[in-house]
Parts: sequence; structure tokens; C-alpha cells
Amino acid sequence: MQRTFVVGCPRSGTTIVQAMLARHPEVFTLPETGFFPRLLGGLHYRLGDEGARPARRSFARRLGLTRRYGRREFLALQRSLLGDGHQSKRAPLFLETCVAHFGDMLDDLAEKAGRSAWIEKTPHHLLYLSEIEQYMPDARFIHVIRPGMDVLASITDAELRYDNKSFGGGLMQWIRRWNRATEIHRSYIGARNHHLVFLEDLTRNPADEWHRLCRFLGLSTSVELDQTCHQNIADPKTEPWKRDALSGLPHQADSKVENLFGPQLREWLRERLTSYEELYAASSLAYNREDYFLTPEQMPKMLPVETADADADVAAGHTAAGGRYRVA
Repeated sequence: MQRTFVVGCPRSGTTIVQAMLARHPEVFTLPETGFFPRLLGGLHYRLGDEGARPARRSFARRLGLTRRYGRREFLALQRSLLGDGHQSKRAPLFLETCVAHFGDMLDDLAEKAGRSAWIEKTPHHLLYLSEIEQYMPDARFIHVIRPGMDVLASITDAELRYDNKSFGGGLMQWIRRWNRATEIHRSYIGARNHHLVFLEDLTRNPADEWHRLCRFLGLSTSVELDQTCHQNIADPKTEPWKRDALSGLPHQADSKVENLFGPQLREWLRERLTSYEELYAASSLAYNREDYFLTPEQMPKMLPVETADADADVAAGHTAAGGRYRVA
């Protein structure tokens, strides 16, 4: 069973990528589980929020034991996925066992649906990649990236329109969060089992991006896709900001930046946001793409890295002239 996580900063376009993949007859997907933040805690510290503290590293944690809160959350997630009749009375004591059970649950759900792969989309799983890779070494990851200014405008619009507390915190907090996400994305350029999708490419050239995604996931491109996404990935009543993405049909959304942010504020934001153009250029160079934003003289320095599975990387499209690269 192929296991894949879609990750990114909130409002970066992860839902449209999930819905797009859900149209493929081999793919099973589901609403966000938030599994690793619920199990491991420490989300706000990992986001870089001001004043947030890391999760305690007690003796029990060093032994690999699950937090009491994490065990409760595991049982709640199991109940929501499988129903009361299939719920265990006790959650596993060890983290490794909890993660194994989580993977097995999604495997079983995918098999019952007649699918050979599953996609889990929780944007904040980006902050738990090291743990996911530790416990699920064969998992694949799709990083969805959108310009920081657009992300901030979309978050501001969602907060104002829907009064949702998950989008609160102010611009400075979301600048730090987007910069943190960009730092993580950049560190995985060229890494095995990681694939970067830039939202503007997906809306501008959906056919090309679709083929790149399918090559990375080993999915057939010759099968007939559903006309729209029929799988349950979100409730538009409780998450109305996702409504336009649920069809799985990429489209160019209207930019909210100029409507919400004046010229002075836009300039102030540019000075504080990590360069999206440099990230795009670094990714283009690593994957031998020609659609760079920057000239060769402006390109960031790249260092070669070794791979333990060159054939898999070739199949996934992770080659570049002269080998694979990681940003220095």
C-alpha cells in the first residue's frame, strides 16, 4: 500500500492537491486527521510561535512511551475513522505501535475502498516530517507551496469572512509560520520520497503537474479520472473556505493581495517574508526545470548529495543534470 502525506503552510493549496488526487481511481483519501500533532504535541513551538514552549521530554518520552493526551487522541481518531464497534479499549503505550496502528487503519480503509494508495492531508504534518519518516520510512510527501503574500492574504480573508480562530494571531505570527514552512520545504529539495508542487504551476499547467505527481506516486496516467472529487475530504459547512477546492479541478483564484493590503503594507510584508522566488529557483534547478525566476548568477549555491535508491529517484523524476542536489 502506497502511503503519502500532503503537507504545507495552511491556505497554501493543499486541499486542491488532495482533491485532485482523489479523482484518481487508485487513490483513497479522507479528511484531515491531525494525527502527529495530536500524538506528539508541541505544535505551536514547532510553528515558531512567540512564547511557545516545546513538549516536555520526560523519561517516558525518551523510552518511546505515548503521552496520556496522545493516547486519548488516538482512541478518538480511531473511533471517528472506524466507528464505535471497532474501537480498541486501550491505546498502545508506545509511539511506534500507535503509528503502526494508524498506518494499518488507513491501509484497511483504502483496501475496503478498492484502492492501492492512500493520501493523508494535514498541512501541519510538515512540522513532524522527521518523526513520520522515522516510523514510516517508505512514506512519500507532497509539499504544496504558494507565495507568502498570497497565503497571508488568504488567511486574513478567511479570518475576516468566517471569524475562524484557527486563522487568528495577526500578520507577524503568520509571517513567522510561513517563513518556517519555507525553511522546511527548502531543506527537502532533492530528498528521496519528497516532491514539491508550486500552486501557480498547478493552475497554469495542470496537465504537466498532474503527470509529475503521478510519476512521483507511481500512479497510472492512462486511467479515466472522476469528473470531480467524490470522496469525503472536508465539510464545506464547517470549513467553507475549502469549498472552491473540493472539486479537484485546479483553477486560477482571484488574488486577494491588492484588495486587502495597501502598497505600504505589501512592501513591509516583502521585507519580512522569505523569498518565494529563491525557493522556486532552487527547486527548478534541483529538478532540472527551465522555468526559473532567477538568472544563473542569482541561483543559490547547491551541494550534491548521495542517494541510496537512484532508480526510485529516476522513476519519481528526482534527477538533475549531473545528479541530485540539496540546497546548501
